[in-house]
Parts: sequence; structure tokens; C-alpha cells
Amino acid sequence: MARAALPAITAGESGLNRYFSQIRKFPMLAPDEEYVLAKRDKEHGDRDAAHRLVTSHLRLVAKIAMGYRGYGLPLGEVISEGNVGLMYAMKRFDPDKGFRLTTYAMWWIKAAIHEYILRSWSLVKIGTTGNQKRLFFNLRNMKRQIQAFGEGDLRPDQVATIASNLNVTEEDVVSMNRRLGGDVSLNALLNGDGESSSEWQDWLVDETPDQEVRLAENEEAVNRRRLLRDAIGVLSDRERRIFAARRLADDPTSLEELSNEFRISRERVRQIEVRAFEKVRASLTSARQQERPRNKLPLAPNPQIQQPCAGVQRFATVTYAPSASPVHHSKPSSLQLRSTS
Repeated sequence: MARAALPAITAGESGLNRYFSQIRKFPMLAPDEEYVLAKRDKEHGDRDAAHRLVTSHLRLVAKIAMGYRGYGLPLGEVISEGNVGLMYAMKRFDPDKGFRLTTYAMWWIKAAIHEYILRSWSLVKIGTTGNQKRLFFNLRNMKRQIQAFGEGDLRPDQVATIASNLNVTEEDVVSMNRRLGGDVSLNALLNGDGESSSEWQDWLVDETPDQEVRLAENEEAVNRRRLLRDAIGVLSDRERRIFAARRLADDPTSLEELSNEFRISRERVRQIEVRAFEKVRASLTSARQQERPRNKLPLAPNPQIQQPCAGVQRFATVTYAPSASPVHHSKPSSLQLRSTS
């Protein structure tokens, strides 16, 4: 017997109506008949039996797909993805388990539709974990139950209720609620009336430091490394080795290891470490004091502004910075000395 071709889904409302009318022509199967056809397909690869099983369940796919119309995706595409899930269910269905194909295929159909919605909903991938998928497909129902019909962010009590009922974090609820609004172009105007020429991207803040700050920080780090290198130069070889191992290493060497290396007691290693640290600190302090007078330039007094008081003439000073811009609250360098107890 020749098999009838599966009905095609065409675009438009008329195409969907034609498809629905065509799938209604395929008869439903009784349990015994479904079992026989499933056994023939599984054991003998009977394509006629598989065709009858698929066509008799196309109405099930359409019914499930109708429940996902609220996501704004083409209903024809949703039905097509559900039909793919039905095909996967057919390949794995075992009639000897005692279940109907409808019960088994329903989960495969929903899984295929869910994957399609998650792929097509946003340009940014969402639903990468089980919690996010559950939140994506249940957040709207939860908002209806707690009567959260307003636009924008949810209230803290509403967020806590949804997070508790769905067993997810409150941060996930807030993030998913914002993403359900859909993608918004950064080139979209702030006001939809077209009167404003400002775009959303004009209000984005670049939090990365500018070139002047990066240049100043780099010069500060180079200067600190130079001062530290010069300060370490006043130490002996043994002091330099112990100081670097105890104060400059990410994983400081223990006193026991250094005592075995130099064949001295641990207390002697500790004393050398403290003495080396004091030498380096004194050298750094001296170098800073020597640089400070060179970085200050006196300004000549302005007779029109400055008024001498009690015979004492005051002079203003300005600090001269060798970098491109003054450095305020610079970040500590990785070579900054570490104090140990």
C-alpha cells in the first residue's frame, strides 16, 4: 500500500489551517493496533508501520505546540520542531514497557520545542543550565500567580517568592526577568517618538582606565621595581637569598628549609631576614627622600595676589610629576614588600 506523504507546513495563517485540516484526516490508533505497529517497526523496520504511527500522533504535536504561542515565535516552526521530537521518540520507543506512544513521545516533543525556543529567543545564549531552563519556562506562570503584571523589575518580596518556589537563586530570577523582555539594540533611540537623537549606546560607561591612568600606573610600577632592585643590591648574597625566599616569593620558603640550605639555625635565618628587611626599608626610604626635593619646584610670588604677613613671605609650591598625569591612589605593585609576623 502506498504511503501518503506527510503534510507540509506553509507560512501564513492559511497554511496552518490547511495543515490542521490535513492531519485530522489521519485516524487515531487503538492500543492493540499501536502495539502491533510498534513491534513491526522495532523488530522488522517496517516503514509503513512507522508512517502510520507518526501520522496518527501529528495532532498530539500540534496540540503541544499550541501551548507555546506566547513566546512570539512562528507557530509553524514550533510544530516542525515538535515533529522532530516525535521522530526521536519513535526510534527509542519500546512497546514492551507497557506504555502508550503518546505518553512517551510527549516528553521528547516538549524537549525539542524547548531547545528550539531557547535557541531562537535571544541572540545571547540562555538556558545553559537546568535551573535556568526551568526558570525560563515557568517564570511567566509564577508572575501570573503572584499577580506581578507590571513592567520592569520585580519587587524584592516577589523575587524571593519566585526563587523559593522554583528553587533558584534570587539573582537568577532578576536576570531572567530582564532577559524575557527580549533583545534591545544599542542603536535604538532613547525615546521612541523620534524627537531625541540620543541612542542607548551613548549612555554606556567605559569602566576601563584611560591611557593617561594606565601610563601613570605603568611608570609607577617601573619606578617601584627600580627602587626595590636598587635596595636589594645593598644586601649580601645570603641576605638576598633569604629575603627573596621569605618576603618576595608567592609561596614563602619555610625557616626549616632555609636553615638546612645554609646549615644554620632557624632563629639565625629569622634574624637575617629581619635585618635584610630593615636594610631594604631604609634604602627605599632614603631613595624616596632623595627624589622628593627634585619633584618640587618653587613658584615665584605674585605681587598682585600674594600679601606678605608680619614680614614673612609665603611661597606656593607645586609638585612636579614625571608621568603624563598625577597619580592618585595608585594600586600596589606586585613587588610591594610583604610583612611577616
